[in-house]
Amino acid sequence: MSESLHTVTSNRGRRPRVSQRVAVTALAAALLAGAAAPASATADSKAVPKAAAGQERPELQKAIQAFVDAGFLGMQARVNDERGEWVGSTGRRKLGTNAKPPANGYFRIGSSTKNFVATLVLQLVADGKIGLDAPVADYLPEFKLDRRITVRMLLQHTSGLYAYTGEFRPDGSVEPGIPAGGKEWVANRFKTYQPEELVRFGLSRSARFEPGTSWSYSNTNYTLAQLLIEKVTGHSLAEEMKRRILGPLKLRGTVLPGASPELPQPHPHGYYRYQDAAKEWKVIDVTRQNPSMVAAAGDMISTTKDLATFFSALNSGKLLPARLMAEMRKPHPKSGDLVYGLGVSVQDLGSNCGTVLHHNGGTAGGYGALMYSTPDGKTTLTASITAGDAAVDVAQEFPKALDNLLKKVFCDGPAGSADKAKPAQ
Repeated sequence: MSESLHTVTSNRGRRPRVSQRVAVTALAAALLAGAAAPASATADSKAVPKAAAGQERPELQKAIQAFVDAGFLGMQARVNDERGEWVGSTGRRKLGTNAKPPANGYFRIGSSTKNFVATLVLQLVADGKIGLDAPVADYLPEFKLDRRITVRMLLQHTSGLYAYTGEFRPDGSVEPGIPAGGKEWVANRFKTYQPEELVRFGLSRSARFEPGTSWSYSNTNYTLAQLLIEKVTGHSLAEEMKRRILGPLKLRGTVLPGASPELPQPHPHGYYRYQDAAKEWKVIDVTRQNPSMVAAAGDMISTTKDLATFFSALNSGKLLPARLMAEMRKPHPKSGDLVYGLGVSVQDLGSNCGTVLHHNGGTAGGYGALMYSTPDGKTTLTASITAGDAAVDVAQEFPKALDNLLKKVFCDGPAGSADKAKPAQ
């Protein structure tokens, strides 16, 4: 377990890409997590946006039901397009009950955090506080980084730095990092890690490749980005995120939890399926978990409403100048099916559908997030998926259900004729 839903959500029509670490246990199979500032155990429920009332979209309800039919526990989803806003949920909120997930619930967004962090770094670039192609070592000399590693390479995953959550060896076997899956993660899921500790662990291992010569998804990059933000601004990541993004957009349902294991109410429960020391399969509730293991690589908590508001604002040009939006959307040629730019993937859905931007995510156990938008920000899809006690072949079932949902949102409806602009090359 290491990277994110990104690793199993590649371009339609291609074999799902599972090049990062993948466990064979339901949602845990391809997801990730992240960290920043303390959150209260229960946030004010008035801050959680209410579900949209009434709009009937049976094709969307059927599309999210397919995830539950495939074995996931529950799903909540939100679509904003020319027809307005649709909100739906399906499945179960918690094992042992029949209640559906809250349509306005909080959830752990995993690697979708990276897009928030990349946006914040690029805002600092726009303000002249950080150079996009400046050596990271100029800002963080204490880590003695290779001076060829630039800020751009952190956001782009081209630094070559070892992922502290683990890597695949050339023969396909796993070289473990800090406990990020299986019984080891279960035993350590409330442990607190410091960002500096995580970075030094990654730097203690050999680099994957020379800086800038290839591409490999690594949480070490974004944990360094957190430390970069904090060094340059003199504020914690949580403070700077609130000042620059969460506050201006009124994202009251978005939390940077730091080491707090709590998830504000209301929320769906997430579960993790693993083999214990006796090789027996166990399922535990992992709704409460300490997300400091991944720091700014994926710790954030949010709602479908807040994700839609943020991603629409970003893609409509409200958060970054046009020149930096173009840099963000410029995919690295070696990023393969992820078509990855600076904290975002660019996906061509085909001639009748157009281009979408996305950064999906997931936690070490229990939760997955979807975050999609057209390039103009006018059509968005945001969702939370939770794992239960079923063993799901994520590499097969998840891409099929996602492909169908994307068709319904971006191809079959008004968005099918939306902005078809190709990504900047």
